[in-house]
Amino acid sequence: MTELTDISTLLLSRIRDVADYPEPGVMFKDITPLLADPAAFAALTDALAGIAAATGATKVIGLEARGFILGAPVAVRAGLGFIPVRKAGKLPGATLRQAYDLEYGSAEIEVHAEDLASGDRVLIVDDVLATGGTAEAAVQLVHRAGAEVCGVAVLMELGFLDGRARLEPALGGAPVEALLRI
Repeated sequence: MTELTDISTLLLSRIRDVADYPEPGVMFKDITPLLADPAAFAALTDALAGIAAATGATKVIGLEARGFILGAPVAVRAGLGFIPVRKAGKLPGATLRQAYDLEYGSAEIEVHAEDLASGDRVLIVDDVLATGGTAEAAVQLVHRAGAEVCGVAVLMELGFLDGRARLEPALGGAPVEALLRI
């Protein structure tokens, strides 16, 4: 328990609150100070790589854009392949695309069709679990590719937005792991 408390304290100390960004009334959680601190970034990478190992992941998906920054080093540390899930229209070649609803409108994400296969166990990594819409769409993409989601791992969960409740039914019992709950 002390180890988890120590890493939580370290990570929280490197996340900066930015008031009224990107719009009035929003308190943005800026992780760039954490990324700039090699000890904090290494601790974060190690913790997420530990989740990858515990879930039996064979590949890591990073969600655009900060999920790329976190997911790629986790995949390297864990000795796994890395797959980017991008906003629609950003990947060349054959893709699988998934639409999802946002608070005000909708969006689409996509993955290269050949990057996932039956037998793959995928850990989805992102910086924040907010409403759960993007992560839920990523779970659907993984399933459509014939692969299995073995978990979702995030740096922080914004509990007041209740994204976990939206996401858990799509996961079929796979865990949602948040290093920080805010």
